Amino acid sequence: MKKSNLVLGAMAAILVGSGCVSTTTGPPEKKADQGDAAELNYQLGARYYRKGDYDLARDRLQLALKQDPKNAFAWSTLGLTYEALGNVRLAEDAYDNAVRVAPRDYQIQENYAVFLCRQDRFDDARGYFDKAIKAPTNDYSERTYTNAGVCMMQKPDYAAAEQYLRAALERRPNHGEALLQMSVLSYETGDNLRARAFLQRYLGSNMPTAPVLYHGILIEEKLGDDTARREYAMQLLRDFPNSAEAERIRQAG
Repeated sequence: MKKSNLVLGAMAAILVGSGCVSTTTGPPEKKADQGDAAELNYQLGARYYRKGDYDLARDRLQLALKQDPKNAFAWSTLGLTYEALGNVRLAEDAYDNAVRVAPRDYQIQENYAVFLCRQDRFDDARGYFDKAIKAPTNDYSERTYTNAGVCMMQKPDYAAAEQYLRAALERRPNHGEALLQMSVLSYETGDNLRARAFLQRYLGSNMPTAPVLYHGILIEEKLGDDTARREYAMQLLRDFPNSAEAERIRQAG
């Protein structure tokens, strides 16, 4: 199994939050108008980004930032947009501005860390993940720990990845993404009994997807449990007949 089938799941889960808007200078009535316009353009830009309309997203976000250069989340979303457009240099500039504007915001730190990880700058990413984890306002540090673990798996640094993922589970024992990534990590390092155990814990409270079921098939193949492998395969073919994973099963005969 390619690690990208599952390992990237945590990265894809990172969402752009909405931040408070700091208005530009000027007369009081102008500040309110300008702030409202900046917020509206930011929200529209974020919506265009989510829909995949990246050119429209860029234009709206640039306008929002012209109206309010201190909107860190607009900068961060612009970074995502430039990244989607393939302009890594401008994406990094936007993320840099987001961090400069909001140096203590854990979401901004985490968004930048994920970007750096996607650029294979793993050590830089780890530094920003650690800053986000330590932020006193981060009430969702299990997610940040998990994303850091996924990043270290891609490096790969399996010892660091396990450290982060275990910290996520200490914070929240039933955190689904951390359980799944621990299963992936165990499979990648050859500990298939542990991979099975973490996958079973994950499936105990989460609905399976086609990649997750295929992951189960691969674990059971390694363990030589034909019955369990067939059960996963039957569920995959029944529930996700049009998936790429189901097609692999059919091709394998």
